[in-house]
Amino acid sequence: MARQRTPEGPPPPPAVQKIRLRYAKRGRLRFSSARDFQRALERALRRAGVPMAYSAGFHPHPKISYANAAPTGTASEAEYFEISVTEPVDPARVAAALDEALPHGLDVLEAADALPGSLADRLQASEWIVELRGLDDDERAQVERTVAAFLLAGSVEISRMTKSGNRTFDVRSAVLGLDLEGAGERAAASGVTVSADAQLLRVLLRHTTPTVRPDDVIAALAATGEGLPQVTPLMTRLVQGPWSDADATVGDPLR
Repeated sequence: MARQRTPEGPPPPPAVQKIRLRYAKRGRLRFSSARDFQRALERALRRAGVPMAYSAGFHPHPKISYANAAPTGTASEAEYFEISVTEPVDPARVAAALDEALPHGLDVLEAADALPGSLADRLQASEWIVELRGLDDDERAQVERTVAAFLLAGSVEISRMTKSGNRTFDVRSAVLGLDLEGAGERAAASGVTVSADAQLLRVLLRHTTPTVRPDDVIAALAATGEGLPQVTPLMTRLVQGPWSDADATVGDPLR
């Protein structure tokens, strides 16, 4: 029987603390992928001197968990990851050091000790702002009629290529809210700058399987009623976290 190989040397130090962090993806960095961020974060952790915990085995890697990253091409004020460290640290100091080490546009906003349970399980819903720029009055009225038709629909199906192949799924059931009136106020309250002449959509999405993304909502709207004008939407996630049916809001997953 072949003898099982084991790594030489002592095992890595155990993790003594988990920290959850929120970061933003802004400006040109909206086009960075999840893998781009992972590489940038691992470099930033080394530069910041964070005492990272590592996995055991022949190829140790830092213990980092990522959850529900925004699609490439979309901006976000609410991206999350979790790290494990081998020494007690102040989460706020770690957040500041990582923000300094990461490229401008990948901005660490806050950190807290991890709550019990899975981070991914706390990310149940998202709130998004979608900008439709350069519309005339007739096109704005068309958007309003299309949104009204979508909200009255029992289901709106689209098809999208996924890792498992082409999938057809219902978008309407994942949309918890869709409105035009309060979008500007929500963007301003979140510190997100939007074009003054853009038609804004506020979208609340329940996180489902398969995941319904904001571009899926745009595709569904384009296939509903009169459809949408031919413009390129700009999408920004404002928040994501636990969903409250009681007051129809998305909570803070760090609290």
